[in-house]
Amino acid sequence: MGHGHSHAAHATVEVGTRARNALITFVAILGLLSVAGLIWLWPDSGVLADAVDVQFDAPGVIYEDATIEEIVDECASQQDAVSSLPCQTAISELRTGEESGQLVEVELQGPQAQAGLRVGDSIEIARIPTEQGPIFSYSGTNRLPTLIVLAALFVICVLAVARWRGLFALIGLGFAGFVLLGFMLPALITGKPGMAVALAGSTAIMFVVLYVAHGVSIRTSTALAGTLLGLGVTTVLGAFAVEAARLSGFADEQEYDLAQLVPGLDFQELLMSAIIVGGLGVLNDVTITQSSAVWELRAAAPEMSRMGIFASAMRIGRDHIASTIYTIVFAYAGSALTVLLLLYFTNREVLDLFGIELFASEGVRTLASAIGLVLSVPITTGIAALTVPPARTQERVAAT
Repeated sequence: MGHGHSHAAHATVEVGTRARNALITFVAILGLLSVAGLIWLWPDSGVLADAVDVQFDAPGVIYEDATIEEIVDECASQQDAVSSLPCQTAISELRTGEESGQLVEVELQGPQAQAGLRVGDSIEIARIPTEQGPIFSYSGTNRLPTLIVLAALFVICVLAVARWRGLFALIGLGFAGFVLLGFMLPALITGKPGMAVALAGSTAIMFVVLYVAHGVSIRTSTALAGTLLGLGVTTVLGAFAVEAARLSGFADEQEYDLAQLVPGLDFQELLMSAIIVGGLGVLNDVTITQSSAVWELRAAAPEMSRMGIFASAMRIGRDHIASTIYTIVFAYAGSALTVLLLLYFTNREVLDLFGIELFASEGVRTLASAIGLVLSVPITTGIAALTVPPARTQERVAAT
């Protein structure tokens, strides 16, 4: 059997022609299916424009920029009422609109009064027309400068530490954002089947992200195959769990608001899309690590059997699984901390609360992704172990 070569970051390993061709064929088929899915499911711009042409705000409401000039620790609306919520009045100068340059009073109630707003802050004000004249209401704070600074620091840190590899990862991330915002979300809004949209978009993302960040090689193709197979496991388990748990996809008020804006949206399909997309990042991390581990082990121990390579790489994978499981759980706990605090104010047993859609849907999402993650480790390790050449005898090793 002839041999090709795959060049990893730290090791050069011969690759069997038969195994290489099988892997390339498998990955190419998935790539073609992804491209076909993108073409078939790509949303029509006219249909999208009609779908999003919905009046979300009351007629005539516009938003203006303003700067806080003074903050008073009281509100006119609460002078004759008793309220436990803090309230402040922000005297602000409008910077845009018909009343630009005028001072207006805007009430900051509850969380708004606790956000730490101060003189000089830039805020957004809703201008609400009435028969008695416009009413001004706090809409939001201009947080864009803070986000820009954090994004710039993120890019600088990535480039300083990871250098070219970090730059390529950022390029892949930009492509992922384009697919998510330019294809997947519009396709879901226009009524395309959610599971097909998520699989086509996720497959395209993984192709570009992995090959751009880690280079075009058999090692990367092995990680890609393991990622997509793990994603398939997550999809099958997620679909079964959503059906078995009778989940509707409606977990909180945001889903009900979205249902009013997009009446034809299938929220079970939307939940499945969330399960599929949610598993991408962690799967990518685990599979590329396992593929690299097998390549490095083969380069370091050419006389080791494929089974020995697999067993050694799995020991690495088990450690990675343990740490990644913590990551998944703590990431959910951090994002749902407010919901978890509500557990202390209910008279129901904690296990009974998983009958509520809010908790059940998150449980299905987390567990389906975790199972796909765990199984992707032996899948990727097995593919990589079959791809690298068999063990060489001591004589052949000495000869090379």
